[in-house]
Amino acid sequence: MGARMSRQSEVGEEGRQRDISDSDRVKSTLVGHLVWRPCWVGGNMISGKSLLLKVILLGDGGVGKSSLMNRYVTDRFDSQSFHTIGVEFLNRDLEVDGRLVTLQIWDTAGQERFKSLRTPFYRGADCCLLTFAVNDLQSFQNLGGWKKEFMYYSDVKDPERFPFVVLGNKVDMDQREVGGDEARAWCEESGCCPYFETSAKDDTNVTAAFEAAVREVLAAEDQIDHALLGSTIDLHGNRKTSRGSCC
Repeated sequence: MGARMSRQSEVGEEGRQRDISDSDRVKSTLVGHLVWRPCWVGGNMISGKSLLLKVILLGDGGVGKSSLMNRYVTDRFDSQSFHTIGVEFLNRDLEVDGRLVTLQIWDTAGQERFKSLRTPFYRGADCCLLTFAVNDLQSFQNLGGWKKEFMYYSDVKDPERFPFVVLGNKVDMDQREVGGDEARAWCEESGCCPYFETSAKDDTNVTAAFEAAVREVLAAEDQIDHALLGSTIDLHGNRKTSRGSCC
């Protein structure tokens, strides 16, 4: 699957400002909108209506969020990468179940001292990927805190339907501290979030995880559309249940 990348950051690693590709820049204010732009899918450019989706990678510093993003978009892994300072994002065009999607992936700094930098970018997110490292128990135990932080600052309109995906990264590492059953149990208790065990290093389940995030967003939108079709609104703005419905 081909990818077209654009990149932007507020502050780069080690305080350096990262390069911005002006030709492919997509403003975050367009998140959730249908936009007309060239899409690169399977190595071919397709001009058409693409759904722009914003996903946020959240989790402790050092769990591999940047590596997952870079593996998915550039198919590269850098074992010498540094902790993210501030936020940055990459774009990738893809086709999922016949839908053209531009996935805007935001990588956030996991350290507490960067909280004021990352939280403003939670707004407008369509999906959140909660990430921990399977060889770091504390990063797993902190998932609940990350979810609460996101819900507080993102101003999500419908918290019950907002899609989360949980990633247990670094499955290539030895000395595992979090078992798969334990992680899946947490996901069940936290709203039946999809769970993927990933490795940015050897590309285990990386594509599957991000495509699952897209499908979660599309499924949530379909549920909203279905609910709207099952009701009408009168001139005074009161919602009335329709007499007929289709299942």
